[in-house]
Amino acid sequence: MTVAAMAGAAPPGWRDRLHALRNRMLASPRFQHWAAAFPLTRPIARREAAALFDLCAGFVYAQTLAACVSLDLFERLAAGPVAIGTLAGEGGMMPEAMLRLIRAGAALRLLETDGSSAQLGPLGAALRGNPGIAAMVRHHALLYRDLADPVALLRGEANASLAAFWPYEQANDERALAYSALMAATQPMIAGEILAAYDFRRHRRLLDVGGGDGSFIAAVAKVAPLLDVMLFDVPAVAALAGRRLEAAGLAARSRVLAGDMRCDVLPRDADIITLVRVLHDHDDAQAMAILRNVRASLASGGTVMVAEPMAGTKGAQSMGDAYFGLYLFAMGSGRPRRPAELVAMFEAAGFIGAKRHTTRQPMLASVMTAVAP
Repeated sequence: MTVAAMAGAAPPGWRDRLHALRNRMLASPRFQHWAAAFPLTRPIARREAAALFDLCAGFVYAQTLAACVSLDLFERLAAGPVAIGTLAGEGGMMPEAMLRLIRAGAALRLLETDGSSAQLGPLGAALRGNPGIAAMVRHHALLYRDLADPVALLRGEANASLAAFWPYEQANDERALAYSALMAATQPMIAGEILAAYDFRRHRRLLDVGGGDGSFIAAVAKVAPLLDVMLFDVPAVAALAGRRLEAAGLAARSRVLAGDMRCDVLPRDADIITLVRVLHDHDDAQAMAILRNVRASLASGGTVMVAEPMAGTKGAQSMGDAYFGLYLFAMGSGRPRRPAELVAMFEAAGFIGAKRHTTRQPMLASVMTAVAP
C-alpha cells in the first residue's frame, strides 16, 4: 500500500503525474537553457519568459500609465508631436526625467518618440477614445495603496482605503456620488457592449436597479425610443439620475425611485430589470437578496439581465479572478462569479431559462438573462 493510500488519499492519476513532470521540467535551469536555444521551442520560451517578466514588472507599467494620465499627456499630444522640453516644463520636471517617462510610455505603445519630441502611440490614442479608462487609472491609487502589502490585506490586517470608497454599506451621500461618478465615466464602454448583445426594443418598460446616474438607461432609451425607463438607487444617486434624465429630455419616459435594492419593494410594472455591474459588488447572501427582490417584482414572463465581468470567461481570465478577485476583496464586498454560479443563483431566486449573450469585449462585460416563470 502506498503512503498516499495509507493516508486516505487517492494515488495520483496520469494527469497529476503529467502535471508534476511539466512543472519539474519548467523549473529546471537546464531545460530552460535548452528550450531557449532549440529552434522549435525558442519562440515559446521567449514568450513565456516575457510573460513572467511582465508579471514582475506589471506595477511599474501601471505606474507609467498613471504618470501619463496624471500629466494629461494623451490629451496634450492629441493635436500632434510636442517637444520633450516643452512637456517637461509643463510637467514641472527636468527634460531628462520627461524623456525617461516618454521612452517608458513608448515601450508600452502608449507614446512614440524620436528622442526630441513625443506623440501618441496606438494604445494612447485608443485610451483617448475611452475616457473611462483614465478615470479607472486615477481611481487605482486607492487599490494600489491597499495592495502595497497584499498578504496583510488578505489576512484582514490592512486598513483598506478602497473599502471606504464603497458607499452601499454606509449612509454617506458624498461617497455614493463619488462612486456613481466613477461608474458613469466607465459606463459608455459597458453600455455599448450590452446594446450590441441584446435588443431592448422587445420590451415596453425597463427598470435599472443600482442604475447610478442614469447613463445606462439614457443609452438604452436612445436606441429603443418606445421603451419607458425606470431607475432605482440610493437616494443621493437617484436624485442625480433624475436631473440627468431630465436634461437628456427623458422626463416623460422615465421614473426614478430611491431605496435599498436588497430589501425595499421595487416597482412591479417593468418587464425587464437590469443589474449592470451590481451583483459582483455584493457578497453571496446580499446578491441573492437582490435577485429575490427582483424576482418578486417581475410578473410571469419578465426578464432579468445581469451584465458584469465574469470569472472564467475565455479570453478574459485575468480580468475575472486576478483583477476583480483582489479588487472586490479590497473593497470589502462582492466577488467575481462564473456563469455557472450565476445560473445556480438565478434558479435559486426562482428564474428559469438562463442564457448567455455573446459580447464583443467580454473583459468589459458578459451578459446573462433569465425569465420569471
